[in-house]
Parts: sequence; C-alpha cells; structure tokens
Amino acid sequence: MKVYLAGYNVDTEVLRELQKKRGKRQDVTPEVISAAYARISRDSRPINQIRKNARREVGKSRKSNSTIIFKMGHHSVAEHAVFNLDIVGVSRYAMEEVEKFRLCSYTEKSQRYITLDKDFVIPDEVKGTKFEKLFVDIIRKQNKAYFKLFEKLKKHVFKKYPDLAANPKKHNLLEGWAKEDARYVTALATESQVGMTVNARTLELMLRRFASHPLVEVQKLGRMIYKQIAEIAPSIVIFHDANERDQRTYPELKELANEIIRNTSPKKVRQEVQLVEFTEGADNIVAASMLHVSSNLPYKQCLTIVKNLSRDTKTNMFKTAWKNMQFYDSMLREFEYVNLIFSIVLSAACFGQLKRHRMATITAQGYDPKLGITMPESIKEIGMRKYFKEIAEKTNEVYAAINKKIPLVAPYVLTNAHRRRVLMRLNARELYHISRLREDAHAQWDIQNISHAMTSEAKRVMPLVFAMAGGKDKYNKIYQNILGYPPKVTKAALPPARKIK
Repeated sequence: MKVYLAGYNVDTEVLRELQKKRGKRQDVTPEVISAAYARISRDSRPINQIRKNARREVGKSRKSNSTIIFKMGHHSVAEHAVFNLDIVGVSRYAMEEVEKFRLCSYTEKSQRYITLDKDFVIPDEVKGTKFEKLFVDIIRKQNKAYFKLFEKLKKHVFKKYPDLAANPKKHNLLEGWAKEDARYVTALATESQVGMTVNARTLELMLRRFASHPLVEVQKLGRMIYKQIAEIAPSIVIFHDANERDQRTYPELKELANEIIRNTSPKKVRQEVQLVEFTEGADNIVAASMLHVSSNLPYKQCLTIVKNLSRDTKTNMFKTAWKNMQFYDSMLREFEYVNLIFSIVLSAACFGQLKRHRMATITAQGYDPKLGITMPESIKEIGMRKYFKEIAEKTNEVYAAINKKIPLVAPYVLTNAHRRRVLMRLNARELYHISRLREDAHAQWDIQNISHAMTSEAKRVMPLVFAMAGGKDKYNKIYQNILGYPPKVTKAALPPARKIK
C-alpha cells in the first residue's frame, strides 16, 4: 500500500513568490490534477507517474480535460480542481446568491461579531436615477440607527449580566450580543465578504447562474471570478456563459403563477413554522431500515416485522442506535429515509443562518414587507421599540417607491429584520444536525426559536425518531432521560449562554 500527497491548497501570494524566484512555470495549475485523475481508468501506470507526465505536458493535459468534459461529458474530473476565492465588498443581498450552492465551503464576515462600518452597495440599476438619493438616505438612517442601538444595547447587556460584565474576558461576548441585535436594523445592501472554497465543476455552474442572473451586481461578480481563474484553468471551466434555462425559467414561472393566483384571496398565516408534509409511518421506516442494514432480509419483510413489534421493542432498537453516541456524533444514515417539509416565515438575519444547512432543499420567496419584521426582545427592553419600528416603516416607504419602477433592486433597502417565506425539505438526520447546533442555548436567539419550533413539530409526528432531538447543551439530560444513565464522556465546557424568551 502506498499513499502520495498529490497536492494541497497554497496561498497564491506564495506561488507568485516562488515563481518570481525560480521563473514562471506552466504547470502551476490544478488542471494537471484533473487531467491525471481523468486518465486513471484507462492507464495502467501508477497515479503518481500519470501526474508527473501531466505536469510535463500541460498543453496535452488541457486538451485532454476539454475533450473529456466537453465531448465525453465526464464533468466529474473538474471536481479534482479546487479554488479558494476571497469575495469582498459584495452586498448581503447578492451574497445570498453566492451561498446557494451546496458543494462549496463558505466563511462569511459575521454581523454578529464584527462592529459594522458604513459601507454599502448602491446597485447599478439605481445609480443615476431619481431613486439614488432616496436609496442612500434610508441606508444612512439605518446605519445611524445601528450605532445608536448598539451603544444602548451594549450598556443594557452589561447591566443585565453583571457576573459576566465583572470578567474583562467576557466583554467581547457581551458586546457581541449587542451587535447581533443592533444589526437587525441594517440593510441587505450592507457590504460583506466571504472566503469560499469551490471545485471547478461547481464553479462552472455558479458562473453560468451568475451570468444568467438579472442583478447587475451578481453578473459583475461572475465576470470578476472568471477573470481570476480563466488563465489558470481554462480547460475545466467551459460552460460558464448565460443560458436560457437559467435566464428564463423562473421569470416565466412567476408570470404563470401570477396568472393562476390572480383571482384568489390569500389567507393570513400567523404561525411562523408549519410542518406541511412529512413521511407517514416514519418511526417504523427508520426502525425497518436499521433492521435491514443489520440483517440479510429484504426491506419489505423488515417493515412487516417492525410493524408487528411492540412499542418497547421498537424503542429498544432506537436506544441501541443511540447508546454509543456523543453530542457531536451524527445520527445513523438510516435516519435519512424519512423526510419533513416546513413552510417557514423568518427574518433575513435568521435566513442567513438557516441557508447554511445546504444538505437540505431550500427555496425562498422574495423578501416581503407585508410579512412584518422580527424585532429582538432586547430592543423592547431598552425602550427603543417605537424607534425601531419607525426605521422599518421609513424603509418600507422607500422600498415601495423603488419597487414601483425598479422592483429587482428594491429588496436592497430592506433590513435584517424584514422577512421572507421559505420552503425547506430535509431528512431526519439533517434536522437532528440543525437541532444540535441551533437549539443549543449558545445559538443566536432567532435561529434558536425557529429550529425549536421545527423540532417540536417533528417530535409530534415522529416521536421515536426525534426522541433524542435537542441542543448540545441539553444532550446529557436528554440522553439520561432516554437511556437511564449518563453518556460515558461528558461534553467540554461551553461559553456562557444568553438567556432568551
């Protein structure tokens, strides 16, 4: 057995310094990895030798990549090329388009931990129009409100949590709580930045979607990304131009939807989280799938057996699946066989966290001021409820004015408090992951509330499957209640949790 380290990510500044010292090299490209791995299935030589030849013949490697991807349709070879991209100065609104892609890794500037400055994006569609001043004025009002609220909230949390305030090491934590609530008044136009890791196959899809997107900011971002990687890896990012599927499908669906619902009267829904569909008989299905993987019986026979088991026996099956777990362990893969679909109304701030659970299927409607706003309880506690609502109402007025003429960019002025409606489909294993992370007492209060409501609904229809659901901070207690004894390894100490209502 042999293992070779074929390559790893290196900062481009380091590569430039090396090239400066030793001269420019043609083989400093991820394309040679893709070309070498593409030949494995048809070449009997050791992989490391194939890679060596690919480095020597970069021109042939590029031609090989293009042939395999374009003519033969084997796009998977592009997945072996990976890029790290710094994306800076993009609006929070456009960043949502960046972070739609499942097979990427993102680390974004957090509005919860960093004090925001006054930088924001003015969409090209607004520049030079009569709406530009209106746009800039409302963003400045929101930013002024942010700093005003932040100062008041900072004093409030220090007073509310005197034990933490007494410890200088906890001051950053308390300030973070003030920042995370003050940011609810800031706009989606606020500049952000993200570090992104993406393989070439996903990047190609991303560029195609960006080129097809109606927003100028998103189109511009796509062109800038392509410019960065085009010379380095021209043979593995091929289908990056706009296409009709991405340009026209959703606009045409929207046109048809408007026609269909024109004469209907929508009902007001007050519940923020609704379980709209779920797998019937989920407890039996997961139990049967565990029996299936642990035996040599066909699944249907396993399901029949499980349906005839006593409640205690089925419960014992789940206990056996859980007894060796720690709070950081994921559920068995068999939990993926049952699904739930939720309709959720949530703030932009909360959506920014929920959308990171990319293994779920999430589709979202546009932001809609008619859905109201999510106001942090702390804003009410410091007596700034009326002030906060005034900013939201002024924002809505500007949104309405811009929306009449340039509806595409009107959402830029909406705040993190404004809401949208999303549809989210996920399996039980993924919901457990959300529950552990987001129901935890240390999670941000907005996503904590939403995830708790989701889990509560799930427990109602799948009581056995979700018996162990809950945040990390409650894991030991949940475990002991079900198993009758504590887990073998206790969790590490966590930072102080913020109490929420």
